[in-house]
Amino acid sequence: MAAIETTTYDTRPRAGLKEWIGLAVLALPTLLLALDITVLHLAVPELSADLRPSSTQTLWIIDIYGFMIAGFLVTMGTLGDRIGRRRLLMTGAAAFGAASAAAAYATSAEMLIAARTLLGIAGATLMPSTLSLISNMFRDARQRGLAIGLWATMFSVGIALGPVVGGLMLEHFWWGSVFLLGTPIMVVLLVTAPVLLPEFRDTRAGRLDLVSVLLSLATMLPITYGLKELVKHGAEPVPAVAAVIGLVAGVLFVRRQGHLDDPLLDLRLFADRAFSGALLSLLISIGAVAGIYLFVTQYLQLVEGLSPLKAGLWLLPAALGLVISSLVAPIAVRRVRPAYVISGSLVIAAFGYLLLAQVDARSGLPLLVAGFILVYVGGAPTMALGTELVVGSAPPEKAGSASALSETSTELGGALGIAALGSVGTAVYRDEIAAGLPANAPEGVRDTFAGAVAAGVEGDLLDSAREAFTAGLNATAAVCAALIAAVAVIAVITLRRVAPTGEAEQAATVGEPEHVPA
Repeated sequence: MAAIETTTYDTRPRAGLKEWIGLAVLALPTLLLALDITVLHLAVPELSADLRPSSTQTLWIIDIYGFMIAGFLVTMGTLGDRIGRRRLLMTGAAAFGAASAAAAYATSAEMLIAARTLLGIAGATLMPSTLSLISNMFRDARQRGLAIGLWATMFSVGIALGPVVGGLMLEHFWWGSVFLLGTPIMVVLLVTAPVLLPEFRDTRAGRLDLVSVLLSLATMLPITYGLKELVKHGAEPVPAVAAVIGLVAGVLFVRRQGHLDDPLLDLRLFADRAFSGALLSLLISIGAVAGIYLFVTQYLQLVEGLSPLKAGLWLLPAALGLVISSLVAPIAVRRVRPAYVISGSLVIAAFGYLLLAQVDARSGLPLLVAGFILVYVGGAPTMALGTELVVGSAPPEKAGSASALSETSTELGGALGIAALGSVGTAVYRDEIAAGLPANAPEGVRDTFAGAVAAGVEGDLLDSAREAFTAGLNATAAVCAALIAAVAVIAVITLRRVAPTGEAEQAATVGEPEHVPA
C-alpha cells in the first residue's frame, strides 16, 4: 500500500462543555458492555445451579452475545449512516434495556440464550454509533484523540467495576439481577441523548446489502459451533459439516464484497500491514483474556469456595492494573514505537499466563492472583492502542469502516476465545475426571465442575473434580501463553515502522508528511 500522508492539525472549532458531557453519555454503553461481560462470569455458578444448563448451553449463554455483536457490527455501522447515528443509538439502547430485563427473569437455559441473542444484536448498534458520533463531535484532532482514548478506557473501568458490582449484587440478590444493570444505564442514555448528542447522517452512504449480512452470520456461527464441538468430542460428522458450511459461506462473503460498489467490508483495508497486524493482535489478545477469565472466576468460586463478592474483590487488583496500564500506554507511545510498547507488554502477559499454568487445586490462590495481574497489565496496551492503530492505519475516508472492524475484531475475539479455550478446558476436565469415576456418579460430574458442585458431590469425588478443573485451567493458560508470545512477534513485524505519536504529531504540525509503509 502506498505511503499515507498525515494531515496537519486543522482549525475546526474545538469541542465545548456540551460535547464533553456528551462524551460521558457515549461512554455509558462501553461501560455497560464491559460490566455485562464480567458480571456474567461471576453469575455462572448460581446460574448453573438454578437453570441446570448443559456444558454446551453454558458456553452459548456466555458467548452468543459476543457472536451476535461481532456479526452485526459492520451492518449496524452502515445502517447508522443511513438512518442517523443518534437514532440508531437510541433504538439500540431501548432494545438493550428490554432484552436485559428478559434475561434477568429467564426461567430456562433456552430462554436465557434467546435473551442473550437479542442483547447481542442490540449491543451491535451501540459501539459503531458511539465511535462515529465521537468523530463528528470532536473535529479537532487532538481533542478527538483524547476523547477516543477516554472512551476506550471506560471499557477498562467497566472491567474493574464489574467483579465488585456483580459480587455485591450476587451477594444480596439472585443471579438475574446482574442483567438489570443494563436497564437504568439505557434509560439515562435515552433521556440525555436528544439533548446532548447531535444527529449525523451520511446522505452518500450505500444501501444495506442483506445478502452480505446473512453470509457474515452464516460464516461466523457455524464455524464457531463446529470448533467447539470438534474440540470437545473429536471428529464427528455434524460439527465437521457445520465448520465446512461456515468456511464456504466465508469464501462467498469475501467474493461478494469484492464485487459490490458499497461492500459491508472493504477488503482493501487489509492491504496495509499495520492495519492487519493491529487487527490480528486485538483478535488474539482479547480471545486469550476472555477464555482464561472464564476459568479464573470459576476457580475463585468453585475451587476456593469464595462468595461472588469476595471473588470480585480478589479480581480487583488485576482490573485496577488494567486501568492504569490502559492510561499509561498512550503516553508511552509518544516516545516509543507502538510495536515495542505492545510486544513488550505482551511478553509480560505471556509470563502471567505461564504462572496460571502452574496453579494447583489446593494452594493456588496467590499464584492465580499474581498471574492474572500480569495478564491484565500486559494485555491492556494492546486493547488501549488497538483501535487507534487500526483507525490510524486506514485512509481518512475509511475511518468509519476501520472502527467497525476494530470493534468486530474485539467482540469476535472474545467470543471465539470463550468458545475455543472454554472447550479446551472442558475437554481436559472430562479426560481427567473420567479416570476412576464411579459408575453411579451423577451425570453432572462428567460434564463440568460446576455441574459436579451443583450435584452436591463430596469427599474424594469432589476433590477429583477440583483437580480435573484445575488441570483444565492449566492447559488453557499454557495455550494462551503460546498465543500471546506469537502475537508479540506479529506486533513487532507488522507495526515496527509505525512512528511514535509524538514524532507523527510534530511532523504533522510543521506540515511534513509522516510515512507509514504497508
